[in-house]
Amino acid sequence: MSQEGSNSSLWARAATAAAKTPASRNRYVDFLRAVSILAVVCGHWVMAAPYMEAGQIRAGHMLDLAPWTRWLTWGFQVMPVFFIVGGFSNGITWEAAKRDARPYGDWLSDRLRRLVGPLLPVLVAWAVIAAVANWRGVNPEVISVGSRMALIPTWFLAVYVGVVLLAPVTYGAWRRFGFASFWALVAAAVVVDVVFFRFESWRWLGWSNYAFVWLAVHQLGYAWRDGRLGGLRRALPWCVGGLAALVLLIKFGPYPHSMVGVPGEAVSNTQPPKITLLALGAFQGGLLLMLEAPGRRWLERGRAWTATVLINGMIMTVYLWHLTASTLVFGLAALLGGIGLQLTPGTSAWWSWRPAWVGAYIVALALLSLVFARFERPAPRAPGESAPAGWRLVVGALVLSYGLSTLVLGGVSGDGWFGLRVVALLLPFAGAVLMGMGMPKFLKERAFRTR
Repeated sequence: MSQEGSNSSLWARAATAAAKTPASRNRYVDFLRAVSILAVVCGHWVMAAPYMEAGQIRAGHMLDLAPWTRWLTWGFQVMPVFFIVGGFSNGITWEAAKRDARPYGDWLSDRLRRLVGPLLPVLVAWAVIAAVANWRGVNPEVISVGSRMALIPTWFLAVYVGVVLLAPVTYGAWRRFGFASFWALVAAAVVVDVVFFRFESWRWLGWSNYAFVWLAVHQLGYAWRDGRLGGLRRALPWCVGGLAALVLLIKFGPYPHSMVGVPGEAVSNTQPPKITLLALGAFQGGLLLMLEAPGRRWLERGRAWTATVLINGMIMTVYLWHLTASTLVFGLAALLGGIGLQLTPGTSAWWSWRPAWVGAYIVALALLSLVFARFERPAPRAPGESAPAGWRLVVGALVLSYGLSTLVLGGVSGDGWFGLRVVALLLPFAGAVLMGMGMPKFLKERAFRTR
């Protein structure tokens, strides 16, 4: 590590980067990215309710144990905001790539590198944790549940990578058809939901809404970028309309109240996605964009913008590791005789201890972030080094996404070597290698960040 790096704090480095921000940058985009991810982190930490019963750890969940908490998901389920922000950013960068005559492969490589870089260490860590736990005789089901919990955040990457792959197509549709490109995707999502609820044998079609719902939300980012959604006058109808649609769908339709999955509930708004998430995205996006003007003025202040830059500099690390941090804290508490795990979830005593638990999670996550945030800042390509061919990037991204989806659903524990699901674990790395972001590059970039 350089002398400069050792002597400067994270805040000082963020302040230096913040001072170099061009005047043309919409700082509110970065602010919403940070807020949306932090809201997801807080939601997961508050709602997780593991406890010990008869000497065994039970994976309790407040959405199941206290149904009133399901209404809180209308605020904590903010992944639609992240997709709107993604649409804004992808529209800007793709337009710039076309202006500079950069090929699709160059643009796509740059967009994917910061997503893949922080991901690989998480998978390596859980492969090691699961292998050691299996060697120590831990129940495979406990390993499976723990790894599934910790890898929940990777579902987003599996979906978002696909959205990024299609960004040039969806942006072209936006430029040609405007809001009609959004409503066409909404109509497709509505048809899929009707089929899902009316025809039992066709429910598998519901999984196509991972594309229709999230691509539709992503289109709203293009609208914001082009000045057709931001500001009080334009955003208010989306806020009111989205909220009204959400209330009507839940009150008169077959949709549950919770905007995330509830253990044991027959229907989920997220698996597969439903049109309720579209309504939620319109509501949240409209509400937040009504506040854009005062938000941008506030972000002109040095400390507010420096904090935003600091968080965004490690945002994917925080997102990908936050459930690993809480899972490790649970495990440590269990090893210490179940300290803090004897309280019944949902009781006043249990709630009074939540700040202490969240504090422990923050400490664990801070330590993990200090170690792994460097992978979020990939080394620049060497002079003359070109990005892999577009087809390799696309195939690699699809392989990576498929591997992530299997790990989210099944965890890392299995019947392979060292008690692991070896093929499922290797798929994301195979995808990364195809994209030119495999382990040799991964280790090279680590060396670059520690110089």
